[in-house]
Amino acid sequence: MEFDEKLLQLGCKPVPLPQIQRDELDEQGFTLLENIIDPPWLAQLRQAFDTIHAQEGEQAGKEVAQMDGVRRLADLVNKDEVFDQVYLQPTLLTAVYHILQRPFKLHSLNGHDPLPGHGQQELHADWGKSSHPGAPFHVVNSMWMLDDFTPTNGATRIVPGSHRMSGRVNELVEDRLADHPDQVQFLGPAGSVAVFNGGAWHSCSQNSSTGMRRTLHCAFIAREHPQQTNQGQYLQPQTERRLTPLARYVLDV
Repeated sequence: MEFDEKLLQLGCKPVPLPQIQRDELDEQGFTLLENIIDPPWLAQLRQAFDTIHAQEGEQAGKEVAQMDGVRRLADLVNKDEVFDQVYLQPTLLTAVYHILQRPFKLHSLNGHDPLPGHGQQELHADWGKSSHPGAPFHVVNSMWMLDDFTPTNGATRIVPGSHRMSGRVNELVEDRLADHPDQVQFLGPAGSVAVFNGGAWHSCSQNSSTGMRRTLHCAFIAREHPQQTNQGQYLQPQTERRLTPLARYVLDV
């Protein structure tokens, strides 16, 4: 199995993906990793999410983006050590390398929770389309499901195979807020992680339930590109003190 040699040298132990998941990443542009977050860790992540949002109030998410009707968090690398193993999760890193096929680093680690009646977004891609078939991919994102993702609570929608389309979504889709005829949703129990090619068309959908739909967005980008959250710029002393060499490499600090 191919993998980043530097990650191997620093102690990362990749987890081979089943053939069906490799095929899904290649053909559909996404796959679902089940049972990634065990119950004790899930409880800690939920508590940290809610605590940080309560502490930051109107400032929550400002490092990247704030959205009406959505509880946003950003720069989670520096907010609580409970998030450290999110961006170092070995199955996730294996999937990221499978898509990018070259060294990568963390792009950003954020939180997202659409409130009831809110959350609908336009279909978009995290990276513009390349100009020729076979060009490399640049971004991989992952949705860490802190609550169940259901058809009604704002689960992320995605258009299978759209990462292979040559045009940009705003050129090919007239109404990006409307349902796409080919879209599916990431549906799964809390503790699962959906991994997808950042070139695929996707968006949050409206939370039509009365409950929460907390998620972590853990994104990676090829190392030749700048990060959404410049970890070197934001790095706090208390964070730096606990970082392993592997974490420093993934964060690019």
